[in-house]
Amino acid sequence: MTEELERRFEDTIARDQRLEPRDWVPEGYRKTMIRQISQHAHSEIIGMQPEGNWITRAPSLRRKAILLAKVQDEAGHGLYLYSAAETLGADRTELTEKLISGAQKYSSIFNYPTVTFADVGVIGWLVDGAAICNQVPLCRSSYGPYARGMIRICKEESFHQRQGYELLMTMMRGTEAQREMVQEATNRWWWPSLMMFGPPDADSPNTEQSMAWKIKRHTNDELRQRFVDMSVPQAEALGVTLPDAELSWNAERGHYDFGAIDWDEFKQILKGNGPCNAERIAKRRAAHEDGAWVREAAAAHAAKQRDRERSAA
Repeated sequence: MTEELERRFEDTIARDQRLEPRDWVPEGYRKTMIRQISQHAHSEIIGMQPEGNWITRAPSLRRKAILLAKVQDEAGHGLYLYSAAETLGADRTELTEKLISGAQKYSSIFNYPTVTFADVGVIGWLVDGAAICNQVPLCRSSYGPYARGMIRICKEESFHQRQGYELLMTMMRGTEAQREMVQEATNRWWWPSLMMFGPPDADSPNTEQSMAWKIKRHTNDELRQRFVDMSVPQAEALGVTLPDAELSWNAERGHYDFGAIDWDEFKQILKGNGPCNAERIAKRRAAHEDGAWVREAAAAHAAKQRDRERSAA
């Protein structure tokens, strides 16, 4: 029986069809999907903090409304993803506890501070731009609930990138101080954005299997190169300089060459030693604890409703 189930699973992958919650999958596939989806969900929820920090200090009502809408979108993305993880048997409460305890990670990019309002624009341009490069192929992921959720998420992330770029274009048409602010923010966020795609392929333990199962469609290095190639002309149009002396067009490869990434910094952040690691988790823990009464009330209401339905039956 197990051999037949494995054969059906492999045939579904080979035909490039989607697996659904009703389908049998190997335990390794299930664990891999839960790990990837939950870390993605955690990233969306933690990712509300850096920009949310500027909601009360936005320079205009229009900018505040835009920022509020974006942060709300990120909360929705987390909801979609936690729901997708639950179709694999994951428990949302346990996933939250793993995030707060440090047992599960989130994207390293969200452990950097937002120093000025220009950071809001650069996050939209570079961070959301990197997310789009990474996530658009996931719309074709082999697991159906994840792939379908990514379609909506990518549409909204694309809008977020345009919002960020429009903010930066506005600032670049402003004062010299505003232009310097944009350049300084670009300098700080460029390299962390490149780290978002994960370690080099040679050091990535999960890439090969994820590619074989068609969870991923491209390697970390392929996606990183695509992001660099996309970002360079955008930076030129914006009028900022990307902080990489080795960045240059390679006609033979048909791609931009770029400098070495500081992977020691990346590893330190993953270990919890980034500029904002402790702050991000502390705020998430506080929010979870402060919301306990809401969850308890919702659970009590649901239980009461079930009792009424049983009585009526």
